[in-house]
Amino acid sequence: MSMDMTTVGDTGLLDTLQHEVAVFARRAEQTRLGGVGQVRNSMDRAAYLLLNRLDKEGPMGVKALAASMGIDSSTVTRQVAPLVDTGLVKRTSHPEDGRAVVLQLSPRGQARLEEVRSSRRQLMAELTEDWEPEEREAFCSLLTRFNSALSARMAVSGLPGPEAQSPS
Repeated sequence: MSMDMTTVGDTGLLDTLQHEVAVFARRAEQTRLGGVGQVRNSMDRAAYLLLNRLDKEGPMGVKALAASMGIDSSTVTRQVAPLVDTGLVKRTSHPEDGRAVVLQLSPRGQARLEEVRSSRRQLMAELTEDWEPEEREAFCSLLTRFNSALSARMAVSGLPGPEAQSPS
Protein backbone atom coordinates (compact mmCIF):
# COMPACT_ATOMS: atom_id res chain seq x y z
CA MET A 1 0.00 0.00 0.00
CA SER A 2 1.41 3.36 -1.04
CA MET A 3 1.32 6.29 1.37
CA ASP A 4 1.03 9.90 0.37
CA MET A 5 4.32 11.15 1.79
CA THR A 6 3.19 14.77 1.50
CA THR A 7 0.75 14.22 4.34
CA VAL A 8 2.82 11.78 6.39
CA GLY A 9 5.62 13.03 8.58
CA ASP A 10 7.33 16.36 8.31
CA THR A 11 6.24 18.35 5.25
CA GLY A 12 8.91 20.89 6.22
CA LEU A 13 11.54 18.24 5.60
CA LEU A 14 10.04 17.46 2.19
CA ASP A 15 9.96 21.17 1.37
CA THR A 16 13.62 21.43 2.32
CA LEU A 17 14.46 18.34 0.27
CA GLN A 18 12.72 19.62 -2.88
CA HIS A 19 14.38 23.00 -2.45
CA GLU A 20 17.85 21.49 -2.00
CA VAL A 21 17.34 19.23 -5.04
CA ALA A 22 16.38 22.32 -7.08
CA VAL A 23 19.44 24.23 -5.85
CA PHE A 24 21.65 21.19 -6.58
CA ALA A 25 20.27 20.94 -10.12
CA ARG A 26 20.93 24.62 -10.74
CA ARG A 27 24.46 24.48 -9.31
CA ALA A 28 25.25 21.31 -11.22
CA GLU A 29 24.13 22.91 -14.46
CA GLN A 30 25.91 26.19 -13.74
CA THR A 31 29.21 24.45 -13.11
CA ARG A 32 28.29 21.33 -15.12
CA LEU A 33 30.24 19.66 -12.33
CA GLY A 34 32.90 19.74 -14.99
CA GLY A 35 35.92 19.27 -12.85
CA VAL A 36 38.88 21.45 -12.12
CA GLY A 37 41.67 23.06 -14.09
CA GLN A 38 41.69 23.23 -17.89
CA VAL A 39 39.23 20.34 -18.20
CA ARG A 40 36.52 22.24 -16.30
CA ASN A 41 33.34 22.63 -18.38
CA SER A 42 35.04 20.99 -21.33
CA MET A 43 32.49 18.25 -22.00
CA ASP A 44 28.75 18.65 -21.96
CA ARG A 45 26.52 16.29 -20.02
CA ALA A 46 25.12 14.47 -23.05
CA ALA A 47 28.58 13.72 -24.44
CA TYR A 48 29.85 12.58 -21.04
CA LEU A 49 26.91 10.25 -20.49
CA LEU A 50 27.15 8.74 -23.99
CA LEU A 51 30.92 8.20 -23.78
CA ASN A 52 30.59 6.79 -20.28
CA ARG A 53 27.87 4.34 -21.38
CA LEU A 54 29.92 3.13 -24.36
CA ASP A 55 32.92 2.69 -22.06
CA LYS A 56 30.99 0.70 -19.47
CA GLU A 57 28.85 -1.40 -21.83
CA GLY A 58 31.03 -1.65 -24.92
CA PRO A 59 30.23 -1.15 -28.58
CA MET A 60 26.54 -1.14 -29.49
CA GLY A 61 24.05 0.03 -32.03
CA VAL A 62 22.09 3.25 -31.79
CA LYS A 63 18.89 1.48 -30.72
CA ALA A 64 20.66 -0.47 -27.96
CA LEU A 65 22.44 2.66 -26.73
CA ALA A 66 19.17 4.60 -26.72
CA ALA A 67 17.40 1.82 -24.81
CA SER A 68 20.18 1.54 -22.23
CA MET A 69 20.03 5.29 -21.62
CA GLY A 70 16.24 5.57 -21.63
CA ILE A 71 16.16 7.98 -24.57
CA ASP A 72 14.98 7.69 -28.17
CA SER A 73 17.18 6.73 -31.11
CA SER A 74 16.88 10.12 -32.81
CA THR A 75 18.28 11.79 -29.68
CA VAL A 76 21.23 9.40 -29.63
CA THR A 77 21.84 9.97 -33.33
CA ARG A 78 21.80 13.74 -32.85
CA GLN A 79 24.01 13.65 -29.74
CA VAL A 80 26.54 11.17 -31.11
CA ALA A 81 27.11 13.01 -34.43
CA PRO A 82 29.52 15.62 -33.00
CA LEU A 83 31.32 12.86 -31.06
CA VAL A 84 31.93 11.02 -34.34
CA ASP A 85 32.95 14.26 -36.07
CA THR A 86 35.55 14.98 -33.37
CA GLY A 87 36.86 11.42 -33.37
CA LEU A 88 35.70 10.49 -29.87
CA VAL A 89 33.33 7.80 -31.16
CA LYS A 90 33.72 5.69 -34.26
CA ARG A 91 31.09 3.97 -36.33
CA THR A 92 31.90 0.44 -37.41
CA SER A 93 30.00 -2.35 -39.11
CA HIS A 94 28.29 -4.87 -36.87
CA PRO A 95 30.44 -8.04 -36.81
CA GLU A 96 27.45 -10.30 -37.53
CA ASP A 97 25.42 -8.00 -39.79
CA GLY A 98 27.57 -5.76 -41.95
CA ARG A 99 24.59 -3.56 -42.77
CA ALA A 100 24.13 -2.53 -39.14
CA VAL A 101 26.23 0.23 -37.55
CA VAL A 102 27.88 -0.11 -34.16
CA LEU A 103 29.07 2.84 -32.09
CA GLN A 104 32.35 2.38 -30.29
CA LEU A 105 34.51 4.56 -28.08
CA SER A 106 37.67 5.45 -30.00
CA PRO A 107 41.10 5.48 -28.35
CA ARG A 108 40.91 9.28 -28.47
CA GLY A 109 37.46 9.14 -26.86
CA GLN A 110 38.75 6.79 -24.16
CA ALA A 111 41.64 9.14 -23.36
CA ARG A 112 39.36 12.20 -23.33
CA LEU A 113 36.81 10.46 -21.13
CA GLU A 114 39.51 9.49 -18.63
CA GLU A 115 40.82 13.07 -18.61
CA VAL A 116 37.33 14.39 -17.81
CA ARG A 117 36.69 11.67 -15.22
CA SER A 118 39.95 12.46 -13.48
CA SER A 119 39.11 16.16 -13.36
CA ARG A 120 35.63 15.42 -12.04
CA ARG A 121 37.03 13.04 -9.41
CA GLN A 122 39.32 15.87 -8.28
CA LEU A 123 36.32 18.21 -8.01
CA MET A 124 34.39 15.63 -5.94
CA ALA A 125 37.42 15.19 -3.70
CA GLU A 126 37.69 18.95 -3.18
CA LEU A 127 33.96 19.41 -2.51
CA THR A 128 33.92 16.61 0.07
CA GLU A 129 37.43 16.97 1.50
CA ASP A 130 36.11 17.61 5.01
CA TRP A 131 33.68 14.65 4.88
CA GLU A 132 34.33 11.35 6.55
CA PRO A 133 34.60 8.36 4.18
CA GLU A 134 31.32 7.03 5.59
CA GLU A 135 29.60 10.32 4.74
CA ARG A 136 30.83 10.11 1.13
CA GLU A 137 29.58 6.51 0.91
CA ALA A 138 26.20 7.39 2.42
CA PHE A 139 25.76 10.39 0.12
CA CYS A 140 26.69 8.33 -2.94
CA SER A 141 24.35 5.53 -1.91
CA LEU A 142 21.43 7.87 -1.26
CA LEU A 143 22.02 9.87 -4.45
CA THR A 144 22.15 6.63 -6.46
CA ARG A 145 18.93 5.50 -4.81
CA PHE A 146 17.28 8.87 -5.51
CA ASN A 147 18.35 8.80 -9.18
CA SER A 148 17.10 5.22 -9.54
CA ALA A 149 13.72 6.16 -8.08
CA LEU A 150 13.51 9.17 -10.40
CA SER A 151 14.42 7.05 -13.45
CA ALA A 152 11.87 4.40 -12.48
CA ARG A 153 9.17 7.04 -12.08
CA MET A 154 10.00 8.57 -15.44
CA ALA A 155 9.95 5.14 -17.12
CA VAL A 156 6.49 4.39 -15.70
CA SER A 157 5.31 7.80 -16.91
CA GLY A 158 6.72 7.13 -20.36
CA LEU A 159 8.99 10.16 -20.08
CA PRO A 160 12.63 10.14 -21.19
CA GLY A 161 15.17 9.54 -18.44
CA PRO A 162 17.43 12.22 -16.98
CA GLU A 163 20.19 11.31 -19.44
CA ALA A 164 17.95 12.50 -22.28
CA GLN A 165 18.03 16.11 -21.18
CA SER A 166 20.07 18.11 -23.63
CA PRO A 167 22.62 20.51 -22.21
CA SER A 168 21.78 24.21 -22.10
